[in-house]
Amino acid sequence: MSTEETIKKQIADNRVLIYMKGTPDAPECGFSAKAVAALKSTGTDLAYVNVLQSPFIRERLPKISGWPTFPQLFVNGELIGGSDIVVDMVADGSLQPLLAQAAEA
Repeated sequence: MSTEETIKKQIADNRVLIYMKGTPDAPECGFSAKAVAALKSTGTDLAYVNVLQSPFIRERLPKISGWPTFPQLFVNGELIGGSDIVVDMVADGSLQPLLAQAAEA
């Protein structure tokens, strides 16, 4: 399976998926830490890929998603955005309905 196929499968197989630096319990960059903290505050279960341990995914994902930086949050196969967008959407309540839909699907 190619790197691109692997990424597409990960996105398809996980309703809430964050590509990040580190893990949710041990983020390795401030942006990943902020995004995960915001997501944890919603009580949502999420899958993750540590791009620091997956250099091929780290290199290829920005070309596939059209988003140049990490973290990258996908909900139901759609790119939501990076750290600032996730934090802002949790703060204004606009991300929670998307997460609830993902949990129900």
